[in-house]
Amino acid sequence: MSNALPTRICILLSTVVPIFFWVLVGTCWAQAQQPPDGVPPEKARQFLDLLSDPEVKGWLEGKMPAAAEAPPAASPVDAISSWEEAVRARLVALTDAVPRIPGELANAAGVVSRDVNSGRPGLVILILAVLTIVGFGAEWLLRRALALGGSVGPVDPGQAALSEVAALLTFALASIGSFLAFEWPPLLRRIVLTLLLAFIAVRVVRAIVRLLFGLADAESRTSDETPTAIPVASGTAQRFWLRRVSLIAGFLLFGWAVVSLMPGIGFSIDVARVVALLCGLGILAVAIEIVWRRPGSATSAVRQSLLTLYLIALWLAWVAGLLAVLWLGLYALLLPAAVRGVGNVAQAFAGRAQRGGALGIMLNVLIVRGARAAVIGAAVAWLAYIWRIRAAALAGSQAGALVISGLLNSIIVLLVADLLWQLAKELIAYRMALEPKEGSHADELARSGRLRTLLPIFRNALAVFIGAVSVLTILSGLGVQIAPLIAGAGIFGVAIGFGSQTLVKDVLSGVFYMLDDAFRVGEYIQSGSYKGTVESFSLRSVRLRHHRGPIFTVPFGELGAIQNMSRDWVMDKMALSITYDSDVDLARRLIKKIGQELAADPEFAADTIEPLKMQGVDSFGDSGIDLRMKLMTKPGTQFGIKRRAFMMIKKAFDENGIKLAVPTVHVAGGGDNAAAAQQLLKMKQVAS
Repeated sequence: MSNALPTRICILLSTVVPIFFWVLVGTCWAQAQQPPDGVPPEKARQFLDLLSDPEVKGWLEGKMPAAAEAPPAASPVDAISSWEEAVRARLVALTDAVPRIPGELANAAGVVSRDVNSGRPGLVILILAVLTIVGFGAEWLLRRALALGGSVGPVDPGQAALSEVAALLTFALASIGSFLAFEWPPLLRRIVLTLLLAFIAVRVVRAIVRLLFGLADAESRTSDETPTAIPVASGTAQRFWLRRVSLIAGFLLFGWAVVSLMPGIGFSIDVARVVALLCGLGILAVAIEIVWRRPGSATSAVRQSLLTLYLIALWLAWVAGLLAVLWLGLYALLLPAAVRGVGNVAQAFAGRAQRGGALGIMLNVLIVRGARAAVIGAAVAWLAYIWRIRAAALAGSQAGALVISGLLNSIIVLLVADLLWQLAKELIAYRMALEPKEGSHADELARSGRLRTLLPIFRNALAVFIGAVSVLTILSGLGVQIAPLIAGAGIFGVAIGFGSQTLVKDVLSGVFYMLDDAFRVGEYIQSGSYKGTVESFSLRSVRLRHHRGPIFTVPFGELGAIQNMSRDWVMDKMALSITYDSDVDLARRLIKKIGQELAADPEFAADTIEPLKMQGVDSFGDSGIDLRMKLMTKPGTQFGIKRRAFMMIKKAFDENGIKLAVPTVHVAGGGDNAAAAQQLLKMKQVAS
């Protein structure tokens, strides 16, 4: 086990949270920039009187056609110039806001003293202290009640999570409910609730980190030898990460609370931006400290320096207002770690479920792959939300905006397609690896073999189908008319079919072979000069493993008639020849006895359907009497029984004086005839 909790868990928390800070700050700025709800009645009447003036109406009507004309498309140089001006204006506004901070701070202090504290200094702090005490008191009572009914021993992570959720919920209900039970001024109510929610959110983040550590420890206790999905951290590493995550959560949430409250008490939006940047600077300092002091890190100094510069560049992009660059940089840095971390946590939870069978596989895939897909989908959805207004300006045209939104939608389509494919693939692999039960009926064995044959073909076809539907959906999202594309693909497919008749023949032949159940994976077949055990299929060909080792890849169109040697039973015919002076009836009885002994042998009993027996005299040969025997066994087992039978027959014949006939040549005449006879005998032996 590692001594630290790597990037999959705590680095994820310590680096992802700045995203939400920038999100919340941006929301606050947007709210602060909204115009006031009410307009002074005097100005409204002046505006209406001005619009009713005939001269003003005539001037506006003359200007409307010019205003309705579409502006010319901006060139890349103009776009860069506009971005430069926007960055320059933002930096100037931030710089000018710094000297105004003391004055606005004094003005805000007066607003707080008048509208919030009502002339009583420290009222907000006092209310927050009382609410915190009430919340902790209710939480202590709940934890005490849970401890009275608790069990002794290691705490299950699920129970610990439930108790932690119950405690935090009790704290929130007690503190917030106590505050809302009384009437408060609107501004005081908003300030207290915002700060209280920020404090509760910080506690939630700390509880999540402790839960992850507890889950890792529990998993390591239950599986001492196998590696855990969540890396286990030492006590020092746990304290390190808990403090850093708490600091980042504090900067994030309390910074959000302060920035969201500043416009309501008299601060300008530029000063609020300066405060937000300062809070972001605190998060940046903690992130850099994590990069250099992470326990158990073996990262080189060069990589740490580059990562530090990268973080500083992201903060500067935020300062300059380059939000597109900021989000792309954050996604490139954080999204892989977020996907890995969430996947590991999901794997740990899925492993604790301990469900077997197809349902367990489905849950495991849905939890693990679904969690990763949810992270990526949420990131894409947020990016789409951020760019929903800036897309047209970024691309410079409506077509560019369509392409950007289409690309974002394409990622969602690919995530759904990946989830469906992984689910189907794992289920098919599980079904193929499932062995038939012992003592299964012949029909069940045949069905299992047929499924093992058809499932790989179905898997390949499903992959093609999912890929084709995904591509068409992505093209449709990009604005491509797919109806003509589908029609053109059909015509193109027909043309390819006419031009590739052999390929079409192979594919169709394979389909009909499968429908006829001609052969299955694991069966031994022969077709013409090709024979071997069926190993696998594709849409076009079959792979045969010859019993001597070579592999034949035979297109279905070339197979023709199939001789399947692995179905139901095998009838093996055997022949031998005995001399004319041997007792045929004795030979028959000996062969029958040997067949019965082989059928009773535990090694061959399960594979023998009909024992070995002699059918009778087949013919009278040149050198002896030819006998015919037969044996019925299960497919593929006849070879071993046949070899054992021949050994036993040879031994029994020798013991009972039955001689096996061998080719002989009787020579009458001189030496030349004898030499010719010997040559003829050698030729017969070679031929046999």
